[in-house]
Amino acid sequence: MTSEKQYFVYILASKKHGTLYIGVTRDLIKRIWEHKEELVEGFTKKYSVHKLVWYEVHQEIEAAIVREKRLKAWKRDWKIRLIEDDNPEWQDLSLNLTQ
Repeated sequence: MTSEKQYFVYILASKKHGTLYIGVTRDLIKRIWEHKEELVEGFTKKYSVHKLVWYEVHQEIEAAIVREKRLKAWKRDWKIRLIEDDNPEWQDLSLNLTQ
């Protein structure tokens, strides 16, 4: 999962069609663990948004940040379609992440 230069844009959900959160990180495994363990105060802790349902990899941080901002501006239906195109059952993808 790690390489010299990788950045991740990801979507978390509370449940299928539930509350969504979009973020960007350099270390996806660590960041998802932080969300699940509720180590950081904020939105994901307050609304129990811990399930990794979608992510993509970028080689440049600038591209990842632009993508994150664009996704945040999308309509909810578009975000759901994006998730369901790759993960129709809304499985927790973090269960298959490896170092």
